[in-house]
Amino acid sequence: MDPIDRGPEEHGQAHSRRTPRESLTSDFGQSTPALARTAQLVTGDLLLTVNPVDGSEIEPCPPAERPQRPRKRTAADRAEAERAARPPVPPGPAQPALSLLERQDERERLVRLLARGRTVRLTGPGGAGRTALLDLVAEDCLDLAPDGVVRLSGFHRTAADLLRDLFHAVYDAPYHRLEPDELRALVREIGAVVVLDDAEIGGAALDELIEATPECAFLIGATPEVPAPSAESAVEEVFLRGLDRAAGVEILERTVGRVLTEEEANWAGDLWFESEGLPLRFVQAGALLRQRDELRAGAGAVDEYGVFEDVRPELRPPVEVPVEPTRDVPLPSLGEAAAPAPLLASRLSASARATLRFAVALGGEVPHQAHLPALIGDTHADAALGELAACGLVSPVGARYRLAAGVQTQLEAAGYGDDAEAQALTAAEHYAWWAGHPSVTPERVGAEAGAVLAALTAVVPRTAPGAEGETSCAVRLARTAAPAFAAGLHWNAWERALRSGAEASRLSGEVHEQVYFHHELGVLALCAGQLDRARAELEASIGLRGALADKRGMVAGRRALALVADRSGDVPGIAATAGEEPPETRHEESAPPPYVPLDDPLVTRRLPAAATRVGGLGRLARRNLVAVGSGALLAAVLGTVVTLGMTSNENADKNPAGKVDVNPSASQGTGDGDLGADPKKDPAAGAGSVPTAARPTEPGPDGSYGTTDDPTPSQPTMTPSADPSDTRSTGGGHDTSPTPSKSGTTKPGSPTPTKTPPSGTPTPTKTPPSDTPTPTPTPTQTGTTPTTTDSASGPTTPTGSESAPKPSGTVM
Repeated sequence: MDPIDRGPEEHGQAHSRRTPRESLTSDFGQSTPALARTAQLVTGDLLLTVNPVDGSEIEPCPPAERPQRPRKRTAADRAEAERAARPPVPPGPAQPALSLLERQDERERLVRLLARGRTVRLTGPGGAGRTALLDLVAEDCLDLAPDGVVRLSGFHRTAADLLRDLFHAVYDAPYHRLEPDELRALVREIGAVVVLDDAEIGGAALDELIEATPECAFLIGATPEVPAPSAESAVEEVFLRGLDRAAGVEILERTVGRVLTEEEANWAGDLWFESEGLPLRFVQAGALLRQRDELRAGAGAVDEYGVFEDVRPELRPPVEVPVEPTRDVPLPSLGEAAAPAPLLASRLSASARATLRFAVALGGEVPHQAHLPALIGDTHADAALGELAACGLVSPVGARYRLAAGVQTQLEAAGYGDDAEAQALTAAEHYAWWAGHPSVTPERVGAEAGAVLAALTAVVPRTAPGAEGETSCAVRLARTAAPAFAAGLHWNAWERALRSGAEASRLSGEVHEQVYFHHELGVLALCAGQLDRARAELEASIGLRGALADKRGMVAGRRALALVADRSGDVPGIAATAGEEPPETRHEESAPPPYVPLDDPLVTRRLPAAATRVGGLGRLARRNLVAVGSGALLAAVLGTVVTLGMTSNENADKNPAGKVDVNPSASQGTGDGDLGADPKKDPAAGAGSVPTAARPTEPGPDGSYGTTDDPTPSQPTMTPSADPSDTRSTGGGHDTSPTPSKSGTTKPGSPTPTKTPPSGTPTPTKTPPSDTPTPTPTPTQTGTTPTTTDSASGPTTPTGSESAPKPSGTVM
């Protein structure tokens, strides 16, 4: 991870006989384009494939891809991880280590409290020496806990972030991001002394962190501006006070390397009163005295190592350096000593001043020393970090350096922020190229996350639409840095890069870039369990891809959206299409099918919410089947009704329901009071010529009344009129239509009529014999009056009739 002392495997190349060419040399030959840097991560029960080209793909993790249970690191592994997490050592001559003064009592008290398993919060203002004291206490507590001492940085970190940092410091789980419940279960097994510097959490957040790690003892360094612990938490408070005057003078003498003069001692007393005894102020004041001695001694004594010999003419303001030491260089004023950053910077090298300008433009983040030569354009610019550290202008924060407390404000007042926009754009251009280089690992990008995000944040508001086909710097930086943050498990930085990239692409009007950022934000929200937010981002991405006709990218988006629907229990495919507003998800019963009888209601049951997650496609299939079945039933009913209606109209004359059978159903009419089944009396025959037909008294062999085998009671011979006989309709009215001449299909078991050709002689039609002769009146259309006989045969058909005699009991 060290960009200076790193092995060949980190560069993506092995040792070879050929000397590597200069990196700035132009490549005029054909070169193979670098492959996209992809990575696979396991987050919970999902498998995430980080794809910087078309967008990340996410799917349920197959059982074979599930990693094993994370194991704890050994003592050697923890030491190596701790060494990598420390800030790099500045190049140049080694600075003498300054021992702490007047901090022995606090040191012993902190060790005693931690040995008893207590959590302690060390509070002091910036520049009070918290970090130095925490380092000494950590060395004293190496053997107190089974998992040793774990150093964490709380700068811009939440309680959840610190839990994950603690987990990865103790456990070895590469490319594996655990679910919150599994993470808490493993963190509870950690027994270590956790040194948390630059903490920004307090109150309930700090209580949550302490409760999640019951076997850990925390030593927390914070400023007074951070919220205090809650009253219920058993956190010991230790306050750092300022040094006394004698300790301040001792720091000045150690920094300068000599005894102070009386004038300098009086000046140190005034400085102590103004600075309230903060050690950082005395370190910076000692740097001022050292620079004063260098100016008085002359140019020959300054450049002992010859590092800045090539840039000496523009290193400092033009001053006349006398041959003999002189007292013409006065002591800094009290105001200059209270805000010494501008005066200190003016006496540093040009590379150091340029580094300060970059740090001011990046919000206090100092780029890594390996990036300074490329940013400044000086091959020896990496030595500038050593100059700044020796003057107390920068301080370590985690694995990087930042401007010390109060330095940025002082430099901005001195005009170091006037060209901040140009400096931030230069840094963004450099990081966009560096983060996308195939030889740069995600771990190295994650270590430089502070400066990368600071550059991205600075250039996004000034993004504007560019020329045709030109990508803005902010978008390029976000596109290259975001996948590296994701692969390195720096997901807070990943989210910040994606949001900044989405805003930059919106400002520049690059729709094809907005697609990528919306898709990645949706995937990130899905990994975090925020399903509503994931659905919104993915639908926006799919809509934009549809407008751009990006079919390849829509595949990954639809797969992720289907996974969101599966986890939320929604039916896939019901969501609105691109450009439409998604409907509100409602859970309600299905509508009952049509024509449900009232006495047989359809009972539906609401499924529980947990069951809706599994049956998305099943419910859709059941709804389709119910709809298809209802439609088929409705079509069958309507078809039957239409068919019956058409059949009844066509065969109205052939319908046997309109004819009078031998045993019709008797109904009393409203006109004359007699039964509707009685044959109409012939007015020419006179009253009483047609007696009323008697009802059979026995059902016959089949046991049913109204059939042809019923016995017929004896009755007088009946002679119908010559007119066509009228029959009662089913509704009780008279039907004046003549009897159809041809009979239809007969019921099985009934006599089959035979049709005889018309002739001059009546031809009798034979019927099956019965026990009792049955009179069968047959109307004719001629003037001949048919007669009935007592024989077993039916009545004879008159000459000229075209109708065949209809047997009794015939059913159409």
